[in-house]
Amino acid sequence: MAAKGYPKRYAQAIYEIALEQNALDKWLSDLGQLLSLGTDVEVLALFESPKLKFEDKIKIVDQRLLSVEPMTRNLAYLLVSRNKMHLIGGIMEQYRHLLDNYRGVLHAVVTTAIPLDDDEQERIKKALTAITGKTTEIESRVDPAIKGGMVARIDGKLLEGSVRDRLVMLKKEMVGREK
Repeated sequence: MAAKGYPKRYAQAIYEIALEQNALDKWLSDLGQLLSLGTDVEVLALFESPKLKFEDKIKIVDQRLLSVEPMTRNLAYLLVSRNKMHLIGGIMEQYRHLLDNYRGVLHAVVTTAIPLDDDEQERIKKALTAITGKTTEIESRVDPAIKGGMVARIDGKLLEGSVRDRLVMLKKEMVGREK
């Protein structure tokens, strides 16, 4: 299996355990701590070092993850033993996606020609929530090339409402009439 599939598989297993334990938020918090461990360059170098014994790597995990549940530490041990701790960022991302899906939350990337103020972001958020029927969180980006209007990408779907898009469509329509 390609390395891209591993985070999704781990996240799915974690999600199912968290759901059974009714501990979705606790797992999210624990994964956050595991993420801070797994993104520490010095710690990752130690985990990947063949010179350091597995028992010593486990001691590092235990010292750094004092407040997490035992199952989260077991996950860390598993990742360390398989030399996969670098996957924790992807695992966390996939887990959040599963959690948001469970809670009916969508994420949208909204691109506009100029920065949006808080009121505009809130109006767009409400409009997208009304369109999708699910709570929508937005990430705002700026791209002057779209000229005006907005482009929203929600779970791989594109809502195009930019002036640039309208100009392209108008041009195609005008070229079609010349024939």
